[in-house]
Amino acid sequence: MPRTDCGALLVGYESCDDACAYRLADGRVMLQTVDFFPPMVDDPFAFGQIAAANALSDIYAMGAHPSLAMNLLCVPETLPPQAVRAILAGGTDKVQQAGAVLAGGHTIRDSEPKYGLCVTGFAEEETHIWHNGGAQEGDVLILTKPIGSGVLSTAHRRGMLDQAQVRALIEQMAMLNRTACDTARAVGGVHACTDVTGFGLAGHGCEMARASGVSLHIAVKDVPLMPRAKELCAQGVLPGGATRNREYLADKVRLQCPDAQAQQTLLFDPQTSGGLLLSVSENKAQAMLRALSDVLPCAAVIGCAGKKQDAALIAE
Repeated sequence: MPRTDCGALLVGYESCDDACAYRLADGRVMLQTVDFFPPMVDDPFAFGQIAAANALSDIYAMGAHPSLAMNLLCVPETLPPQAVRAILAGGTDKVQQAGAVLAGGHTIRDSEPKYGLCVTGFAEEETHIWHNGGAQEGDVLILTKPIGSGVLSTAHRRGMLDQAQVRALIEQMAMLNRTACDTARAVGGVHACTDVTGFGLAGHGCEMARASGVSLHIAVKDVPLMPRAKELCAQGVLPGGATRNREYLADKVRLQCPDAQAQQTLLFDPQTSGGLLLSVSENKAQAMLRALSDVLPCAAVIGCAGKKQDAALIAE
C-alpha cells in the first residue's frame, strides 16, 4: 500500500540545513540543493571541478549520496568555447567521481562566468538524514578539511602563490566530501553535520548551534589550517567575505583568544568546498577521529558543544 504521509517537506530553509528533504511515497527521502559561483582560479577545468564539488557537498553534509545533477552555467560572449567545454568537463569529472548522473542543465548569457549544479540525492528513510540541528551538550566537534581557502584564493589572485601552492589549493577545494561522509556514517554517532562554505567555520558553526539549541566551543589553535593561511592572514590578505562574515556574526561569536588573532580571523574566512563539521557523541569521537585520520590526515577535533550561552560560538 502506498504511504499516506508522502509529499511532506521534512527539511526546508528554516533551520539553515544544507539541502531540503522531501518524503517520497516509498518511504525514501529526496534531498535537493543548488549552488553556483564565479571562478576563483584561472584554470577552467579546475574551476568546473571545484564548483561541482562544492555543490555535491551539500548532499554529503546530509549524510547521503548524490544521484542526479544538472548544470547551471553563465557564459560571457567573450569566453572562448574551449573554456566553456573545459568548465563543463571539470564538473562532469566530479559528478562521475561522486557516482551520480549528469543530465543536462541550463545555460544563459552573463557578464561574468558562473558555474555550479543542482543536485538530487536520496536517503532510505528520514532517520538516515543528518541535520544541521541535533548537536547535544558534550558532543565532540570534528572538522574534516583545513580552512583558509578564501585567504589563499585571494593571495592567488594577487600573484602571491607559486605553482605548487596553487595546485595544492585546487586539490583541496576539488576534493569531494564523499570519503568523509562514508567514514563518519560507518562509525556512527553523528548527531549533527554541516559543510563549511561561504559563511566560514564561524558562520556555519553558529547555524548549527542555533538549530541545536547549544553553544559551540572552538579551540582556535586546534583548527587545521591550509599551508600559509595564517601567514597571509596576518599580512592582511583577506577576501571581502571574511570582513562581511565577521560583521554579521559580531553579536553571535565571542572571541576570547587574543594571542591567536590570525587564527581567530580565519574562523570567518569564506570557504569554497570546505570540509564537514561533525557533532559526534563523546563515546564515538575517538573512533571517529581515528577512522577519519586514516583517510583524511587533516581531520581534527576542534572543540565541543555545550550549554547554550549568550554567544552561539565561543572561540577559546
